[in-house]
Amino acid sequence: MDKRLSIPSLSLGFVIGVALTGAWFFGGVQIQTTDEPVLNQVATSTSFQNSTSGAIAVNNQSAGSSVLVESVTVPPPGVWVAVREIRTNHSLGNVLGAARASGPRSNFTVPLLRATEPNRTYAIELYRDGGYEQFDLSKDSVYVDFDTGSRVIVYFKTVI
Repeated sequence: MDKRLSIPSLSLGFVIGVALTGAWFFGGVQIQTTDEPVLNQVATSTSFQNSTSGAIAVNNQSAGSSVLVESVTVPPPGVWVAVREIRTNHSLGNVLGAARASGPRSNFTVPLLRATEPNRTYAIELYRDGGYEQFDLSKDSVYVDFDTGSRVIVYFKTVI
């Protein structure tokens, strides 16, 4: 029996297979994988009233232990709606809370593990469920708007 297949050639075949599968699966859609989206134009804006992405809309609101999302317009099976802090360098910070929207919803409330503070900027970011029945930032992937190829994020400010 001729043993010409070696471990390095099998490993190379595996890597090529994974690369081709990934290229087929993602179909050329560019996904931003960093937690550092450009927020300068948003974070310096004074008007956040009715911030909307087409998939989600939120208004400025009072600080508190929950966030009211005006609307979530995504098809079933839905998404996780996560509330995130904005750091002083305008990057996304900790997730304060998340709730599952199983399809289009209006006046959707996201309970928070830690309350928002007055006069701060926060973000709502959508995530696809990884099938674990609980929100997990490390396992759930960001929800991508297929028209723009960008992750879905909207911003709001808290008032006193």
